[in-house]
Amino acid sequence: MKNYLDFEKEIKALEQEVDGLKSPFGSEGISEVDTDKIKNTQKEINQKLEEIYSNLNSWQRTQVARHEDRPKANFYIKKIFSQFTLLSGDRYFGDDKSVIAGFGLIDNKSVLVIGQEKGEDLNSRIERNFGMMRPEGYRKCIRLMKLADRFQIPVISFIDTPGAYPGIGAEQRGQASAIANSIECCMSLTVPNISIIIGEGGSGGAIALASSNKVIMLENSIYSVISPEGCASILWRDPSKSLQAAEAMKLTANDLLKLKIIDEVIPEPLGGAHRDPDSIAADIKYSIIKNLKNFESLSKEEIYDHRKSKFLQIGRDQGFNKSSTLNKGNLTYKDSPVRKLSTHIQKNKLVYGGLGLVALAALIALIT
Repeated sequence: MKNYLDFEKEIKALEQEVDGLKSPFGSEGISEVDTDKIKNTQKEINQKLEEIYSNLNSWQRTQVARHEDRPKANFYIKKIFSQFTLLSGDRYFGDDKSVIAGFGLIDNKSVLVIGQEKGEDLNSRIERNFGMMRPEGYRKCIRLMKLADRFQIPVISFIDTPGAYPGIGAEQRGQASAIANSIECCMSLTVPNISIIIGEGGSGGAIALASSNKVIMLENSIYSVISPEGCASILWRDPSKSLQAAEAMKLTANDLLKLKIIDEVIPEPLGGAHRDPDSIAADIKYSIIKNLKNFESLSKEEIYDHRKSKFLQIGRDQGFNKSSTLNKGNLTYKDSPVRKLSTHIQKNKLVYGGLGLVALAALIALIT
């Protein structure tokens, strides 16, 4: 059974009409299928989809990112990677079912695959904890990322979580430190790591695995520090202002690409990834292979510096470049000439202000 969002009511009615037209059993028994009407109705559905999905606001994209039928990490892992070997456990507490991790092949190259999994139906969603990882999940990922780094195997992560699990047990077992250690592990890798946000990229639960050389988003996915509902509840004490919050947070793929927080956006099929899962899986596979090839010629040190520079550059004009005067592997900030001049004047504004007053007094004395 298909699931529809609030703004897809017209599409739902049209698709139900198509399903009725395809059935040879009418009210008067078996009848001839009207193929021309089916074709015209399908054309109308495509036009409606194009019209709706080309004008989605941030809140509607959030709804699409959470769509029940949207392909999950487990689907992409099966479609993209061969000979996938599942590995479990953090060697401290237990195994977290909300994250799938193991080694597989892509384009005949070994990679570590990590996928946050929400589940497909109610039972699997409960088992997977709706994609919300516990400390043992992050520690499992850290264990495997260190193993991949030791054997120089790239890391591919699929991000899809509303956030890290906030339960009492998770906090007692060190949720905050597990997330922090996961970020540190991602940042310290000497192998390329690529993260693909396939649905929700929520809070520290996402950034714990998305601190990567390349952060890629599907067109209708979201990536934010908090959910729009949570933001609206905090700022306005009114969850109904989720649309206003979503617009202000700049959580969509295109907004984040403009801000240079992510590196690439993968377009989705008309109507979202759930309408053509095989097509979007093929596009993701192509993007992973392409990005891995870009790192083949780089050394361990260059891969590490690339990642470090990428994150230090966020919110700055020129970013950080390697300096020959510093120790090997260190980075220094390179500023633009205009910003350097502006910073210099700002720091010495009292001196320049005093000189200006002296010059003005001298000019007045000359005139009088």
